[in-house]
Amino acid sequence: MGNPYTIVHLHRDWLVRPEEMGSKRKVWCRIEGLQSVPGGQWLFKFPQANTGQHWAEKIASEVAARLETPHAAVRFACIESEKGSMCQSFLDYGQGLIHGNELLGEGIAGYDPDKKYGQSNHTLDNIWHVLESWDRFAGEQLNAKDQFAEYLVLDALVGNTDRHHENWGIVLTVEGEPWSIALAPSFDHASSLGRELQDVRRNHLISQGHVGDYVERGRGGIYWSATDRRAPSPLELVRRGARRHPAVFRPALAKIHQLAEGWLRDAVERVPESWMTPTAREFSIQLMSYTRRCLMEVQP
Repeated sequence: MGNPYTIVHLHRDWLVRPEEMGSKRKVWCRIEGLQSVPGGQWLFKFPQANTGQHWAEKIASEVAARLETPHAAVRFACIESEKGSMCQSFLDYGQGLIHGNELLGEGIAGYDPDKKYGQSNHTLDNIWHVLESWDRFAGEQLNAKDQFAEYLVLDALVGNTDRHHENWGIVLTVEGEPWSIALAPSFDHASSLGRELQDVRRNHLISQGHVGDYVERGRGGIYWSATDRRAPSPLELVRRGARRHPAVFRPALAKIHQLAEGWLRDAVERVPESWMTPTAREFSIQLMSYTRRCLMEVQP
């Protein structure tokens, strides 16, 4: 087991402004010595009561780093006695984030960018379409799709069920000429690793050998067909996507074969003891053990 993850203790005078987007309580911070880009800021997220959103976000970011999947950096942090996670802004001066719902609203006829739940037009095919349609990708569309496939494989591995249309986007750089765009790093992985479960439920799933069933029953944020009533699980989405787009998913899935199960256990065990219960640790380890095994069986 490696050293426990460090915890940043935030001062109230480091807080800049609240973040209005999304349903969860968040606040932007400017922290001396932690900016890696000019003007860089960090978004502190208060986890919802009785959830593990903070440790789910941190573990998912560590897994993304191990897979070399572009992602927002995450640290554990406290504001006085309140525990949470903070994510680093990946935007520099002269850059803006265009969310997926905006791209789809402009690029897909009849798409409702304001629909919060049950947006069945948020399909993989429609996402592929809008990524391909931006002229400024200048022939790099396949690279953007490859990168997005990495995000989907990460989601499948950690059980992230919240890849809705505001949880991905493109970064627009308008400083200098010519202006450019790129797929934004993966961000907002707090809905991972069964973070919403209580230990009684986790214990039941573990003792009955049903952790895999929990994974398979999960509903992600990306639909397979606009006529479907429910989105498939993140794991099932990768299975289907790899069959339809084998060349796109093959590089991302190849990375899973290089990811040791022991490393995944260590990534969970590094969470400080008081931040995560033993049952939540074991459940998270078993979940990723199951998804890793399943992903290694996918043959694109």
